[in-house]
Amino acid sequence: MNALTEKPAPTDAAGQSAVPMAQPTPPTSGRARKLALQGGVALVVLLGAGGIGTWWFTEARYIQSTDNAYVQGDIAVLGPRVEGDVQTIPVADNQIVHAGDPLITLDPTDFQARLQQARGSAAEAAAAIVTAQRQVEQAGAMIDQSDAMIAQAQAEFSRADADAGRTSALTSAGWASRQLNETKVADQRKSVASVAAARAQKENAVEALAVAKAQVAQAEAHKQTQDAAVKLAEKALADTVIRAPFDGVVGNRAAQLGQHVNALLQLISVTPLRDQLYVVANFKETQLRAMQPGQKVLLTPDIDTSAAIEGRVDSLAPATGSLYSLLPAENATGNFTKVVQRVPVKVRIDPAVADKAPWLRAGLSVTAEVDTRGPDAVRRGLWGSIGHAVGLE
Repeated sequence: MNALTEKPAPTDAAGQSAVPMAQPTPPTSGRARKLALQGGVALVVLLGAGGIGTWWFTEARYIQSTDNAYVQGDIAVLGPRVEGDVQTIPVADNQIVHAGDPLITLDPTDFQARLQQARGSAAEAAAAIVTAQRQVEQAGAMIDQSDAMIAQAQAEFSRADADAGRTSALTSAGWASRQLNETKVADQRKSVASVAAARAQKENAVEALAVAKAQVAQAEAHKQTQDAAVKLAEKALADTVIRAPFDGVVGNRAAQLGQHVNALLQLISVTPLRDQLYVVANFKETQLRAMQPGQKVLLTPDIDTSAAIEGRVDSLAPATGSLYSLLPAENATGNFTKVVQRVPVKVRIDPAVADKAPWLRAGLSVTAEVDTRGPDAVRRGLWGSIGHAVGLE
C-alpha cells in the first residue's frame, strides 16, 4: 500500500515514447553568456568613461566653482541727522518704497520756529544793507555840499581879498579910514578860515562816505551769514523727514512712535530691489588664472538648487579678502603657515533674470560656477557634451 507506483510513459502507435528525452547542456553555453555579459559591462564602462572624459576635456575643466558666495546689495542704513521725537512712521515692515518716499517723520515744531527766527534775522540784515546804502548816498551828498561851500568860501575870499587890497590903497592915499581897512582885512582873514572850514568839512564827508561803504560791506556780509542760517534751518527742518534714498524694500525698523532719537542713530534700513542685487563669490587664488569680466556664471542657490540663474563676472577685487579684514594677517612675524587666499569676484545679474528669481534676497548663499571659456560659451552638461561630441546635437 505504501509502495510508489510508477505511471507508465505514454507511447505512440509504434510503441515509442512520446516524451522527448532531455538533452545534456553543452558546457560552453554558460561561459559564452558570462563573457557576453562581461563584454557588455565593459562596453558600458568604456562608453561612460569616454563620455565623462569628453565632457571633462570640452567643458568641465574650464568651470571654476565655489560655494563661498553670497547675494549682496547696497543696503542703506538710515538714521536722523537731527535730534527729535518720532512723530509718524508711514511705512510698514518689508514694504516696497520708492525714492523720496517718507519713512520716518520727527516732530518739526522746534525746527519750524528756528527757521522763522533765521528768516527774521535775514530780513533784519537786508534792512541794515538798505540803511547803510542810504548812509553812503547821504555821505555823497555831504561831499557835494562841501564842494559847494568850498566854492562859495573861495569866492568870498576873492571878494574879501580884493576889498582889503582896495581899502589898503585908499587908506594909504587918505581916501579911506583905517577902521574900514581893518574891517576889510578882517573879512579877508575870515574868508580864508571859511575856505579851510569848507575843505575840512569835505574831508569829513569823504571819511563818512568811506565809513558808510564799509558799513554796506559789513551789512552784506551779515546778510550772507543770515542767509546761510536760513538754509541751515531749512535743511534741519527737511531732515525731520527721513526719506528713501532709492527704490527698495523697508526692513530692520528700530524706530517707535514717540521715541526720542539722537542724530546718527540707526532707525531703519532700505534694501535694493532684486534687479539691483549682485553676488560676491570668493574664489581661491588658484582659480583666477583664466577668469575675466564678462564670463558667464551659473548661480545655484542653497535655498532651491533647482532654481539656478545665470550671471556674468563684473569685476575682480584689487586685493584679497584678508587684506580688507579688521586685523589682516602679518606673515612676516612668528611661525608662517601658508594659506590659500581668496579674492572677491563681483557677479552682476541681468535685471530681467533677477525679476524671474523670487528667491533672490540679500545675504543668501549660492554656489557660483564660472565658465572661463569665454563670454559666449555654452554649457551643455554631461549628456549634452556627449551628444554634441557624437553629433546628436
